[in-house]
Amino acid sequence: MSTGSLHLFVGWIAMLLGATSGAIIGLFFYREDWAGGYGAFRRRMLRLGHISFFGIGILNFLFALTLSLVTFPETYERIASTGFLVAVISMPLNCFLTAWKMPFRHLFPVPVLAVVAGIMPLLIGWPSS
Repeated sequence: MSTGSLHLFVGWIAMLLGATSGAIIGLFFYREDWAGGYGAFRRRMLRLGHISFFGIGILNFLFALTLSLVTFPETYERIASTGFLVAVISMPLNCFLTAWKMPFRHLFPVPVLAVVAGIMPLLIGWPSS
């Protein structure tokens, strides 16, 4: 499987997980006090985890599209690919874990740095001509 098709597949898996997690947590949204109430940190983290599947999934789609239009040095492509794959797993997971236990919030640099590791090699390795 090429890197581009892998990221298209991962993007669609992320969309499915975003819809599924939204459906599951949506079962409880009608309860005002669920997860501490609408403005509670726990409930916000659950919503962020759900939506991060879509956001990072879209980044994977954009990465696949970019690879179909622009040729990068293999090393830059590999680093970017790894960054986006780590991000699509670690961001929703970290959000859900933080909603469960507050100390997991200290792990947020992992998905954030993974996104940066996905974007920076593309910008650095972008062909000049």
